[in-house]
This record gives sequence, C-alpha cells and structure tokens, in this order.
Amino acid sequence: MICYPLGMNIHQHSHPHSIKIPGDITLGGLFPVHARGHAGVPCGEIKKEKGIHRLEAMMYALDQINSDPELLPNITLGARILDTCSRDTYALEQSLTFVQALIQKDTSDIRCSNGEQPIIRKPERVVGVIGASGSSVSIMVANVLRLFEIPQISYASTAPELSDNNRYDFFSRVVPPDSYQAQAMVDIVKALGWNYVSTLASEGNYGESGVDAFVQISREAGGLCIAQSLKIPREPKPGEFDKIIKRLMETPNARGVIIFAHEDDIKQVLEAAKKSNLTGQFKFVGSDSWGAKSSPILDQEEVAEGAVTILPKRASIDGFDQYFTTRSLENNRRNIWFAEFWEDDFRCKLTRPGIKIDPEKKKCTGEERISRDSHYEQEGKVQFVIDAVYAMAHALHNMHQDLCPGAMGVCDKMDPVEGRLLLSYIHSVNFNGSAGTAVLFNENGDAPGRYDIFQYQMTNTTNPGYRVIGQWTNNLRLNVEEMQWTGGSRQIPDSVCSFPCRSGERKKMVKGVPCCWHCELCDGYQFQADEFNCEMCPFDMRPTLNRTACRPTPIIKLEWHSPWAVIPLFLAILGILATLSVIITFIRFNDTPIVRAAGRELSYVLLTGIFLIYFITFLMIAEPGTVVCAFRRLLLGLGMCITYSAMLTKTNRIYRIFEQGKKSVTPPKFISPTSQLMITFILISVQVVGVFIWFGVMPPHTIVDYDEQRPPNPELARGILKCDIADLSLICCLSYSILLMVTCTVYAVKSRGVPETFNEAKPIGFTMYTTCIVWLAFVPIFFGTAQSTEKMFIQTTTLTVSMSLSASVSLGMLYIPKVYVIIFHPEQNVQKRKRSFKAVVQAATMSSRLSQKSISDKQNGETKIEPDRTQ
Repeated sequence: MICYPLGMNIHQHSHPHSIKIPGDITLGGLFPVHARGHAGVPCGEIKKEKGIHRLEAMMYALDQINSDPELLPNITLGARILDTCSRDTYALEQSLTFVQALIQKDTSDIRCSNGEQPIIRKPERVVGVIGASGSSVSIMVANVLRLFEIPQISYASTAPELSDNNRYDFFSRVVPPDSYQAQAMVDIVKALGWNYVSTLASEGNYGESGVDAFVQISREAGGLCIAQSLKIPREPKPGEFDKIIKRLMETPNARGVIIFAHEDDIKQVLEAAKKSNLTGQFKFVGSDSWGAKSSPILDQEEVAEGAVTILPKRASIDGFDQYFTTRSLENNRRNIWFAEFWEDDFRCKLTRPGIKIDPEKKKCTGEERISRDSHYEQEGKVQFVIDAVYAMAHALHNMHQDLCPGAMGVCDKMDPVEGRLLLSYIHSVNFNGSAGTAVLFNENGDAPGRYDIFQYQMTNTTNPGYRVIGQWTNNLRLNVEEMQWTGGSRQIPDSVCSFPCRSGERKKMVKGVPCCWHCELCDGYQFQADEFNCEMCPFDMRPTLNRTACRPTPIIKLEWHSPWAVIPLFLAILGILATLSVIITFIRFNDTPIVRAAGRELSYVLLTGIFLIYFITFLMIAEPGTVVCAFRRLLLGLGMCITYSAMLTKTNRIYRIFEQGKKSVTPPKFISPTSQLMITFILISVQVVGVFIWFGVMPPHTIVDYDEQRPPNPELARGILKCDIADLSLICCLSYSILLMVTCTVYAVKSRGVPETFNEAKPIGFTMYTTCIVWLAFVPIFFGTAQSTEKMFIQTTTLTVSMSLSASVSLGMLYIPKVYVIIFHPEQNVQKRKRSFKAVVQAATMSSRLSQKSISDKQNGETKIEPDRTQ
C-alpha cells in the first residue's frame, strides 16, 4: 500500500508537463515546445518547428541508440523531457526536476494518516541534460546544473558568454558560439562593401552577447562602424517595434541591419517595416535564430527579400523525415504535446470528453498524415539535437567501457554516474555525426565553426525561398554573383555612412565616427596630396583638372599678333617711316636755309632720339632674352633722353641769347653748333652711365612671373616671360628723361615771349605742353593696372603708345611743318638778308617793347600806329 504524507501534493512527482521515457540511464531534455506567453501567462502557442521537431529528434535519437547493438549494448537510455516555454525563469523552475534526486530529504518524521511510515517514490536520477535552445535559458539552467555537477549539451545556444569555462564548466554545445557567427557576419558585411550598419538584438544573453561579439570583432577588424545599437525588450509594449523602425530611419544610410533576435521578434520587426512602407529599405543580416526558417518571414516575404542569414552547417536527416512523417496520434502517445501539434498542423480540432467543438473548425479524423496533408520541412537544428544525444551516448559508452569492462548493463561504478567524470568523457568524444561531419569539443566545450550562408530570394527562381550563397569555415566563401536583391536586382545595395570622395576631394572625418566623413574640394591652387590632405602646388605649377597632382603652369609672352601689340606696332611703324622721311628730306636739303635755321646738328640728334623712341616698341614686344633685355634697359630711356636733351639745349640757347641781349650786345657763350652738341652729349652721357651702372649691379636677365596672372581659377593661371625690370626700375630709367622734359618745358615757358619769327621756342613749348599731358595720362593708367591679370600687356601697351605719342608730337610740331615748306613751298626756302647778332637783338628788344606798349595802350583805351623798324 502506498499512502501520501499529510500536506504533500499528490502531483509532486507526477510531472504533468513532461515526457517520461523509461531507461537504465536517464537524460534530461529541455525544448521550447511553446512560445513565451503574454500577460502573466507562462506559455503561449505551440511551436511546431523549434519545439515539436526538436523534441521528436531527441526521441528519434534515443530510439536509434537503444536499437544500436554497438553503442551502449544492454543499456537503455531513458529521458525526462520538459517544456521551457521560451522563458528563462520558467525553464529554471522546470529544471529543478533534474536535481530532485540529488537533494537529500529527511523523511523520518513523516507518517501516513494511519501512523505508518510512507513509501516515498524516489525521483529518477538525470545524468546529463540535452538543451536548452535559447542562450538565456541555457545560462539560467547551467547555473543550477553546475551546482549538482550535471553535464549539459546544448543543440542551439550560441551566446559567447557560455564559452567561459570558469562560470559554465559543465556546459557544452554541438553548435559553434556566436563569436564564430559574429566573425562570419563581419566577413559578410565587408564582402558586401558595407561599412555603416545598425545592430538589433533581443534583450537577453543571446541577442546582447551576439551583438557585443559583432561590435567587438568589427572594432578589432576596423573599417566598420555601428550607426545604432538597438534592443528589443523582453516584454515589448504596443508600438515598440514601430519605434525601433523609426529609430533605424534616423540613420537612413545604414541600410544594413545586423539582427540577433528571437524568431518572434524578427517577425514583428518585419511587420513594423512593412507597416511603415519601408519595404526594400533595410537589408537584414540575420543570425542563426533566423537561419532558413519560414515562420519569421511568413506574410512578410517582400520585406525579407534579400535578407542574408547564417546557420551552422547542417544537413537534412532522411531518417528523421521518415520517422516524423509516420508519426500519428496512435503511434506517438508518448509525446504529450503531439495532439496539440496535430491540431495546429492540420488546422482541426480533436474531440475531448466534456469539451464542445467550435463549429467553425473542422474535426480531426486522425487519418491526416504529416507532409501529405500539411506542409513539412525539417527544422534546421534537428541534426544538432541528434548529435547532442549521440555525444552524450558516446561519452557514456566510453565511460562504461573504462569503468565496467565486460559488464552487462550498468555496473556499480556507474551507479550513480559521476558528473565531473562524465564531463571529461564528453569533452573527449570525436565521432561522425548524423550529417557525416565530425562532432567534437574544444577545451571550452564549443563545437568548431561551420556555417552555411543563405539569402532569401523571391524573383528569378522557380521556388522562392532561401538559397545557399556561401559557406564559412574560419574564412568566408561568398558567391556574390548568385545574390539577388529587391526586384531581382544584382546590384549590391549601399550601406555606407559616406560615399567615396571624388578625385580632388579630401576626407574631413566626422569626430568619433571613423566611417563617416565630409568631402571637401581642394580649391584654388591645392591638389589632393593624400586621402585626407590638400597641399598647395609649387609656385610655378597649378593643379590638374582632377586635382590629384600638379602640372607646370603655361608660360606666355606678348605675341606679335596680340591685340595689345598690334596698335603700338602700327603707331611705331608709322612713326619710323615718318622719321625716316624727315631725315631723308633734311639730308637731301641739308644746305637749304630752313634746314640750316633749324640747327642741322641738333636736329639730326633729335631725330635720332625720336627714331629710337619708336624703335623701342619692337624691343618691348620682342620675346624676352638676355640681349633683348639689355637693349630694353639701354634704349628705353635713351631715345627720350636724346630727344629732350637736344630740345633742352635748343630752348636753353634761345633763352640765353635773348636774356643776354637785354643786357649787352655781346653773344653768350656756348651757342655754337659744336658747343650745343657737346652740351647735348654731356646730358645724354648721364643716362648712358646710369644704365651701365645698372648693368653692373644687376645684369640683365629674364624671369617668369607666376604672380601676375594667378587668378582664383587655376585654369586661367599663366606664367609671364619678361625681363627682370620692376615697375620702380622702369620709372627710375625714365625719370632722368622726365626731368629733362620738365626742365625743357620750363625754358619753353620762359622763352614764350620771343617772336616766333626768330626761333623755335613756341613750337618746342607746345611740344612740351602736349608731351606733359601725354605722360600725366600715362602714370595713372600704368600704376592703376597693377592688380589686373592683364597687367603686363596693359602696361607694355600704355608705355609704348605713350612714347610713340610723345615722339609723334615732337616730330609733328617741330619738323613736319618744315618738311611741308621744303617739299611744297620751296620758294620760301631761300636765303634772306643776313643780319648781325646786334641787329637781331635790337629787333627782338624793339618787338618786345612794342608788344608791351600795345598791351598798355589797350588798357588805356588808345591805339597808336608805329612804323616797323625791324625791316
């Protein structure tokens, strides 16, 4: 007779929410048979793939092992399988079942109601646990199991935290940790050319540790920046996923989204993106929790199109397919949740005593068959569940061989099984798993990293769905040409913070975000020295069109055909022809009275100066060279110096003659032609000596001036080949001639009262007045163009035109009238009565007095006629 102690719950050991499979050695099993419940309810709807498929995979593996004569012969493996309901706290509560047999209880004071000592059923001892699925659940359970030294092998938990052998020393897994997965995802992102992505994680160990590993690896690898790291709360509030999508859109350039999230969270993220009309905006890179599952993308295929997902390398186990598709309500009564699965899978309702069937739902007949009457696809982790069970079986088998050699069944040394010893055997296993790949563990209990890479494609495929596009086993092999994106596009979408700068632009980095920068043009005369710096080109160079290097600045000079040269040349040619005509005429009529009266010697000197003034135009326009520059220096001021020295000598002679005549009849000194020539050449020699001193101090040479034509636009920059004559040097060269011109003007003014019948004072005066006006106009034009890009051309033209005009004034006023008389009125070019110096002076004095008296009479209102005494 079995009685129950007073106050003891009769269901304490009946485990109504677990599956019990009897055996010599019992393994525990943890599976997310149901989803997480809402509003305080621990469990929600049934999970067909992650729950039932995986649970049945464990039972299938147990059947295979128990029927294998080579593995654990004469030993039957049993199981106690629990539902975690995808919640870590609930799983912790359930897993206490596994340690009940290890908890010592004092039952000496317990009696039945009749006073007899009760018979208490001893709970079965669990030697190892298969599970759990979620990393947060495995962490919670592992903390309890390690206290009782119960080894644990997970088939799906991938959090890097579980690799910590100090904290989770009794935890092992047949799937690689997320650190491998994170490395694979970093490699995928880089292969796609992305450098700016956001991360999205479900709150908990799996999501957070996965993202942390991704961020850490990407930081170590460099070249990859995280735009945003968002978390999905454990208990998301209404509208939470809409907020997440809105947050992601704050960085629209980060189109790539790395998602470590649970299946339910993934689905709601896709729903929120679709609701916000952002289909095609985000390109997801999903972890193994997404893998190749159809449930997260159900009815959200357009949003998920192009998503790249990762899954530990797996194979479909044909034996399991055959096993599972033959399961029915009749032959699978050991699975207490199978009836619930049946209703959900076939969308029907089973008849239960006392429960009415909803008339809108069809009644289950029991004749339905999996795969025939419903969609069936083997869940991705089935292989790993089978490998986890086999790993435990191989460890027990090796332990039995060592501890119980030749024994039939479990010997005393394995009753009970010592957990720490079993753990060492688990870490030592090495066998070919259900997919033909090696199953083994490293020192941390982790399996090697082997991943398949999928992409969800909708177009250009006969069956839209997941397609294998690559593999990762310590390094990435990705077939980019097989990838398809939204609308079947083969063009990889961008997910970069900043696009590459164009040629000639430098990167200005955004502080704290190494993947983001602003592109700044290397402006002006800068070129792109490297990715981040612009530098100035050397003074004699300008940047290329794309500003990636410097090129020589074109060198120009004043060309003969330039508009700036045509007018000066035209004036100079006319002036030279006119000057030569005058010289030839004077030579031809050298002994005529007009030529002799003009002062032949000084006239030839003056005409030579005028000729040189015209000739300097050709030197100013000719291509600069050492010889040309030397002659420019010499002749630039020499022509004017010769001209104005001769004029000054003439006006000075006339002034002295008539000033002396007012005092005495004795002629002044140095008025002979020879003396006049000597005075003129002395004045000229000052200019010549000054030029030769200039030659000694600074020998003539050419320079290329790159500053004169250096506008803001470097394409218009030019170097100007010219003689090394500064503006100040030019003015100094002409200053002596200007001094002579001013002095000559002063004498012309002083000699204005002398009758024009006797001298050239008035023509010279008019010449000097006009010349002064020309040069006064020259100065502001010459210096006012100092900042112009056409400075050299304008100044050269201004200078040569001014010189030609001053020469033309001198030639026109002093010699053209004489030539006109010589050529067209030869009757006036005859010898008149020769008068003495005394007569000339008396006549001039009388003329002066008459002029003064005439002015006085006019002022008194009287007019008197005097006889002409000058004849």
